[in-house]
Amino acid sequence: MGGKWKPLILYQLRSGPKRFGDLKRSVAGISEKVLIQQLRELVGVGVLTRHDHQQVPPKVDYAMTEFGQTLVRALLPLCDWGTEHRGRVEQVLSR
Repeated sequence: MGGKWKPLILYQLRSGPKRFGDLKRSVAGISEKVLIQQLRELVGVGVLTRHDHQQVPPKVDYAMTEFGQTLVRALLPLCDWGTEHRGRVEQVLSR
């Protein structure tokens, strides 16, 4: 579960399935290549499922598995901490 993007992707998927394009728009700063790579890794370890609707134009969505939901519950306190201390973290990073 390393890297800075996976928690952000999981945070976006916590409320339900999302299409690739929706994820790309909601995870600010991530490139398409990196998003594809991160989604593949999350699907590979069983945190997400990928559903290909087999239609034209292509429609693929990603959803959290039960296993993934347990991970999100573990990450939520860290998100709360980050929100609470955002100003201080930004100060430290801007030095």
